[in-house]
Amino acid sequence: MNNIKSLPLVIGLGELLWDCFEDQRRPGGAPANVAFQANQLGCQGTVVTRVGQDELGNELLGFLKQQGLSVDHVQIDESFPTGTVTVQYSDANDPQYTIHEHVAWDHLEYNDDLSVLMQQSQAVCFGTLAQRETDSRETIHQCLAATGENCLVVYDVNLRQHYYERSWIERSLAAAKMIKLNQDEVEKLSDILELSTGSLKQFANQIQKDFELEAVCITRGAEGCLIYAEGQEYNIPGSPVKVADAVGAGDAFTAALISRRLLGWGWEQAARFANRVGGLVASQAGAMPALKQEFEQISQEIQNS
Repeated sequence: MNNIKSLPLVIGLGELLWDCFEDQRRPGGAPANVAFQANQLGCQGTVVTRVGQDELGNELLGFLKQQGLSVDHVQIDESFPTGTVTVQYSDANDPQYTIHEHVAWDHLEYNDDLSVLMQQSQAVCFGTLAQRETDSRETIHQCLAATGENCLVVYDVNLRQHYYERSWIERSLAAAKMIKLNQDEVEKLSDILELSTGSLKQFANQIQKDFELEAVCITRGAEGCLIYAEGQEYNIPGSPVKVADAVGAGDAFTAALISRRLLGWGWEQAARFANRVGGLVASQAGAMPALKQEFEQISQEIQNS
């Protein structure tokens, strides 16, 4: 049995919230999803976020503890409530989100505890949404600046509603070693950054050059993913699955890619694994299904293939 302190420390930095569906609510938030899945994938997943001093916050803390995640770095806000998102979809592959404002994770505070934690991390995943308020935006970038030289800093672009600005995106790209985005976001980002790119490959090459990125990962749903790293293009086809809901599938993909890179896997093998993991989560309800054994089985299959 591995000692937890010897496992790679993967931090999900940003929002933790409730995804509120028509019939029920489930824990979510992209960085929290990444930390949760990393914890199932053989790493020490840790959420850095802020919840309200309320029942919804207590329930989220209880859920994380029950799933074996530390809540030591979840701050409690006495003024703002725990975050919620209304999720609606007519198409299971394309959920629509209404992200409610003036919530606890908008007011994440930097402190000595986070400074120490960041220095210990092997990977940090952050996004754009949690940067919509100045408090959390500045805290996120202070956290990123505190990471060690070898930390894998992953920017999951994750553009939601109107919660993004060019300056935030450019600052985030400059702080990252790897970025992950979907095909729709490639188009949006090309417009925002005024990149004249005619193909996904041109986009990836241009953004890598402009921001000195080690890797660009573009997810394409059922069509798999494209990864540009170390001067190579890796075109990994998708695996067909029956989608229950796509909430959190991209975050599971990110966590799987991070975990296998930290374990020393090559890009192609890690991407094949991440595709399978993302597909499996899409076939389940909610962003944080318990699938540790299934992930281990997929890992063995990929290694033996």
